[in-house]
Parts: sequence; structure tokens; C-alpha cells
Amino acid sequence: MLRERVRKLDIQSPSLQAYIHSPEKQQQLYKRTLMVIVLSQIFGGAGLAAGITVGALLAQDMLGTDSVTGIPAALFTLGSAGAALLVGRLSQRFGRRSGLAAGFFSGGIGAIGIVISALTNSIFLLFISLFIYGAGSATNLQARYAGTDLASSTQRAKAVSMAMVSTTFGAVAGPNLVDVMGGFAQSLGIPPLAGPFILAAAAYILAGSVLFILLRPDPFIVAKAISDIQRTTRHLRSEEASNLPAINKRGVFTGAAVMVLTQFVMTAIMTMTPIHMGHHGHDLRAVGLVIGFHIGAMYLPSLVTGFLVDKIGRATMAIASAITLLAAGILAAVGPADSLMFIITALVLLGLGWNFGLISGTAILVDATPLSTRAKTQGSVDVGIALSGALAAGLSGMIVATSSYSILSLVGGVLSLLLIPAVIWSRRSKTLNANQQQVQD
Repeated sequence: MLRERVRKLDIQSPSLQAYIHSPEKQQQLYKRTLMVIVLSQIFGGAGLAAGITVGALLAQDMLGTDSVTGIPAALFTLGSAGAALLVGRLSQRFGRRSGLAAGFFSGGIGAIGIVISALTNSIFLLFISLFIYGAGSATNLQARYAGTDLASSTQRAKAVSMAMVSTTFGAVAGPNLVDVMGGFAQSLGIPPLAGPFILAAAAYILAGSVLFILLRPDPFIVAKAISDIQRTTRHLRSEEASNLPAINKRGVFTGAAVMVLTQFVMTAIMTMTPIHMGHHGHDLRAVGLVIGFHIGAMYLPSLVTGFLVDKIGRATMAIASAITLLAAGILAAVGPADSLMFIITALVLLGLGWNFGLISGTAILVDATPLSTRAKTQGSVDVGIALSGALAAGLSGMIVATSSYSILSLVGGVLSLLLIPAVIWSRRSKTLNANQQQVQD
């Protein structure tokens, strides 16, 4: 059965043969894949950051109230959840190229819809378009997995970090182009706050085009073909199937928990920061500066983080994430609201804590999943990440409206400490399993 499947794959895709049987070609494709991902993520980062910067402000302007300013982030993160599932399943079936390109194109369409909604002052179209726009966010996040398909276990965190650090260039530029894009939009008769979404539309469509045109051959399809060939050449029988890599449910749970919780804390505090700043006299340029620093901290340290995750361990960096997020929450809560420096520092720590959590959690997840289910599992976990962000965004506005930004920040910081017992539980279980295996041997 397995032989027939591999033979059929070989006939349909003869070009795969050069990669399946050549480690040198595989390494070349791994490096080329990273280069393509880097290029697409530069555009994808700009599309993501532009919308994050002014989404809440656009809703505040159109709806006329602060209590629902978390709705835009909630909607595009809900859209991100649905898109994460679809992109993951498309990638599992057709490869990363098809799944990621479709996600970015959808995000671009959503951004265009937001611009039209602002122009026509249509709340209904705004909400629908924000939901579709979320596909770009999900795809931007899932692109980090593409670099790991042909990476060894000691290269996985580095591969994730390469994808993420490249996002920095677009992600930092996006918020700092808010004024420029606002002026451009105004010159076209479009509300200034919709200007960044013009940038987002162009950036997402460019990111999708880069992947669709250049990500050939598809690294995930090659990796699956290599896995199938290896099984066949080893003449595995049904009684030997237990020796095949199986999904590690405990590892999947731990990796997912790390990423979901860090996403919740980061999104809750970040979503309300522009509103908090507006209430204390900071202008749109200052907001763009703060969000630019924040997003830079989310992505720029990735190369160092990836090295540390591979070198000193996934669990250690996950615990570092919890401590950093706690520090960010405390500083955001107690720092003077009129001090731009304090706000920047708090948001930099918030981004850094998220970076530690996402890269360590991603590495834990990839380690725990075989290729036969990897992309689908990754998509499902990213649904949880997106839903966590949607819940955080939706609750953040209500918490601030009924209490304060300081309370929101403190609660977020304390919640991040839940990462520590989760990681310790996982490490103890792993040690026990290893000891049991040694006894059996």
C-alpha cells in the first residue's frame, strides 16, 4: 500500500526525485525556502502591523465609543482562527505554497474591504472585512512553519526565527508609515485612518505572490515524499509500525499552551495601548512609534531567541517568556501614562516575552508532531492561538471601560505565570517517560 502511494507520487512529480535521494539538494532547498519565506514575511509584516496600529482607532472613530474598541482586534483574530484551520488543511493536502498564498491573498481582499467600509461609513462591511483581513495575520504566523519542514531537530528554532526576524522589517515600517499613508488616503478622499489598510492590502497581495511564484518545489511535499520513501526502503511491516514517529500529545499540549497564553497576554495589553495613549495626550505619530518598537521586539530578537531555544532548551525559554511578560504587565500598570519612554519600554518587554513564548512553543510543537499530521496539527493549534487573541482583544476593551488600563496590564502579567507550572509538568513527565524507557531497555 505504501509502495503504491510512493510510486504514484514519483510518477506525478518526477522532479521530486532529485531532492528525495540527494541530501545536498535537500539542504539547498532548505536554504532557498528560507530565502523565499524571508522575502514574503517582509511584505506580510507590513500588512500585519499597519492594521494593528490603527484598527482600534478606526473603530473608535466610526462607532463613537471606547467600550467596543477591542472589537476590530477580536474580529480579525476570529478570522485568523478560521483561516489558520483552512491554511493548515490546505498546506497538509496541497503543500505550503498553496495554503500560504491563499491566506495572504484573502488578507489583502479583507484590507481592501476595510478601506471601502471607511469610505462608505459602513459598519457592517467594516466588521465583515476585518474578519477576512484576519486571514493575513494567520498566514503571517503560519509561514514560520514552512522553514522547519526540511530542518533537522537542531535547526528548527533557528528556522522559525529566520521567518520571524524577517517580519521585523515590514512590521516596524508599517506603523511608522501611518502618517504617510493617512495623508495619501486623505488626498484620495478616503478617511486618514483607512490609509494603513491600503498599505496592508498591497503588502499581503505581494507576500502571497512571492510564495505562489517562488516556493517551488514545495518543501512540505518534498519532506513528506522523503518520509514515505524512507519507510518503504526500510521495508516496514505492520508489526513494526509502532517504531514510526507518533504524535506526542503531551508535547502538543505544552507547545500549544505556551503559544496560546503568550498570545492572550500580549494581545490584551497591546490592543488597548493606543486608546490608553490617546486618553493621555499622545498623538498618532507617538502611537505609531510605540507600536513600531513593540512589533520590533516581537520579531527582531528572533535570531538570538532561536539560537537560545536550540542551545539551552525549549522549557527554559518558555519560563523566560513568563517572567518577561510579567515585567511588561507591571511596568505598563505602574509607569507614568504621560511618559512615552515608560510606555515604549513596557511594550518592548511585552513583545520580547511573546517572542520567547512563540519560538519555544513552536519548537516544542514541531518536535511533537510527525510529518503525516504536522501541517494539520499546526493549523489546529494556530486556531487556538487566534481564538485566544480574539478573546483577549474582546475582553480588553470591557476591562478598561469598567476598571483601567493598569488593572488590565497587571492581570495579564500575573496570568503569564501559568506558563511555569505547565512547562515544569511537561518536563517531569518527559523525565519519567525516559526513566521508564531505560528500565524497559
